[in-house]
Amino acid sequence: MSERHIRNFCIIAHIDHGKSTLADRLLEETHTLSKKDMKAQVLDSMDLERERGITIKSHPIQMIYQHTDGVEYILNLIDTPGHVDFAYEVSRSLAACEGALLLVDAVQGVEAQTVSNTYLAIENDLTIIPVINKVDLPSARLDEVTQQILELIGCNEDEIIQVSAKTGIGIQAILTRIIDIIEPPTENDDVPTRALIFDSMYDNYRGAIPYVRVFDGVIRPGMTAQFFAHNITYDITEVGHFVLRQIPAKELKSGDVGYVIANIRDMGHIDAGDTLTVKQNPATERLAGYKKVKPMVFSGLYPAEADDYEQLRLALDKLQLNDASLVYEPETSSALGFGFRCGFLGLLHMEIVQERLEREFDLSLVTTTPNVRYRVTLNNGDIVEVDTPAKMPSLAYISKIEEPFVKAEIITPKEYIGTIMTLCQKKRGEYKTTHYLSADKAQVHYDLPLAEIIFDFYDKLKSGTRGYASLDYNMDSFREGKLQKLDILIHGEPVDALSTICHIEDAYHRGVSLCSKLKELIPRQMFDIAIQASIGTRIIARATVKQLKKNVTAKCYGGDISRKRKLWDKQKEGKKRMKMIGKVQVPQEALLAVLQIDND
Repeated sequence: MSERHIRNFCIIAHIDHGKSTLADRLLEETHTLSKKDMKAQVLDSMDLERERGITIKSHPIQMIYQHTDGVEYILNLIDTPGHVDFAYEVSRSLAACEGALLLVDAVQGVEAQTVSNTYLAIENDLTIIPVINKVDLPSARLDEVTQQILELIGCNEDEIIQVSAKTGIGIQAILTRIIDIIEPPTENDDVPTRALIFDSMYDNYRGAIPYVRVFDGVIRPGMTAQFFAHNITYDITEVGHFVLRQIPAKELKSGDVGYVIANIRDMGHIDAGDTLTVKQNPATERLAGYKKVKPMVFSGLYPAEADDYEQLRLALDKLQLNDASLVYEPETSSALGFGFRCGFLGLLHMEIVQERLEREFDLSLVTTTPNVRYRVTLNNGDIVEVDTPAKMPSLAYISKIEEPFVKAEIITPKEYIGTIMTLCQKKRGEYKTTHYLSADKAQVHYDLPLAEIIFDFYDKLKSGTRGYASLDYNMDSFREGKLQKLDILIHGEPVDALSTICHIEDAYHRGVSLCSKLKELIPRQMFDIAIQASIGTRIIARATVKQLKKNVTAKCYGGDISRKRKLWDKQKEGKKRMKMIGKVQVPQEALLAVLQIDND
């Protein structure tokens, strides 16, 4: 089919605005799936996505649609996630498209991720089709939401399509608009081959499989694949398209979205954003990829059983193919043994990765307290980056510590502005501006320390605004702060997995809260366990897990008291020896206790 009859597009929206449901209706309208195969959220293939009701992975799928002019068109849809933690997935989908459906909930209106994703689409020079979803709901605010979209992208009111993805209202209008206004791909079949790798997955039998959008030239089985990231070549055995499953094809031409199988066994040879070319018609210049996103939250992942270390390494290799925003490196903890220091885009991303490792690879994991990356300037002028408290140099050698700040954008009904400002001030935020999107909805901008956001900021924002506020943030810069390393000692031994870096004003409160929380979570032993919080050599808080006591005199029936005293003394001596060599088991709930500290 000619490139003139191909349309590549994605759906962008805030979380829970109906992307997956709209994708279902598009698949139904184009008869891509039979009614027997159809189910709700058909593109959300992971159990985890269905359970949580969120899209985690972008899912490409090809639809063939017969337009009213009688011509068949190929529509390549790349579904995108909506949560801020998966913005990297969105940026990769946008790089492979020419157009985007901007979906806005008729009840919720424009929210933080709507604004962020719209700017991403504009940066990628995509044609934007505004769509208001859920118009069938009695609480739909069509006039107000229309006004918000007009202010956001500056289109005409008659360009906004009103639909209900649940009932199917307006779906035909969306398909017509996609064909009419989204530009077809440029016809470049005769030039050197270039294809952008926007995603990949691992198959145990076929190796690493890159997902590509072909911009120039043709890719056919029998050709030899080359990558700009390295000099290794692979023989292509199969190419094809996505129609939920992989459907083999004779070739992939310019404008096509598909997959390439070349028996690539080394997972490190596929790099999202790299350009694939072929030896038979090689390109000399790579395509402009997309900005590599730096991780914002760091945490240690350790196997519960030391023997599973190698299995965890392989699992992370395979998962990284499917999630290019995950980064990791080996590390050792005195408390937990061998494991990996992993970088994530946010707390939800960290939670999803942990659950996927446990479910898909049958691993039992221990996760350490999340941290952000700090920049430490030493007295001699050297600058070191610290992503775990264990790497923090001694206070005597530190000149200053800088922490990452983010530009936060909060969209909220105007009656909650005061609540949001109070919360941001508590989290050491710096107020910037307030902009009213409509008479009732405001956009508040703050500069906030990332370390304050990653714990409970989002939960408190939602509870303080009854769920109406939405948050989006982008990395801004490093700023100097009064920060200290807070150590936790259990039975006199520092537990590096529980150490945190916090602001000097929060250190005492955090130490007391953490000690009292650990006292509830650490099981009692046959001897007293001291839990202490310290800054440097100074102990600032303490709690004690009281010992279990066995009644050693239960079998004594009367007689002289000296007999009982002899048994008690013997018990006391035994406990002393036990205390000297005793090891304390710290459960996983205790390692994550720092997340449950209430900072009010």
